[in-house]
Amino acid sequence: MRNRVAIAFLILFSILSFVPKALRAQEASDSDRKIVTKVMPQYPAFLRNLSIEGVVRADVLVGPEGKVKSLEVKGGHPVLVQSAETALRQWKWEPASHESHVRVELRFKP
Repeated sequence: MRNRVAIAFLILFSILSFVPKALRAQEASDSDRKIVTKVMPQYPAFLRNLSIEGVVRADVLVGPEGKVKSLEVKGGHPVLVQSAETALRQWKWEPASHESHVRVELRFKP
């Protein structure tokens, strides 16, 4: 009985640790300002089905109130770029006394 419980636990743990990586993009941000609201981009289903992965890099100008003022994509697959831009425009950072330039890298892995 203990072996079955241990095996079930290992299977459940394996599934739970794998699923979040498969269902969403990973991000890395280059800034001292903390992100208050982060919207993960939608991974296009047809790219996921084809096991296509990629990285979208963007420079984001964040206003003093924490909202995105402008966004400049520095590279990435065009289909992934559209999804990344849509999500990044909804991000919010903590307020500050000045504007900030933030580099963001979103990794899409099926």
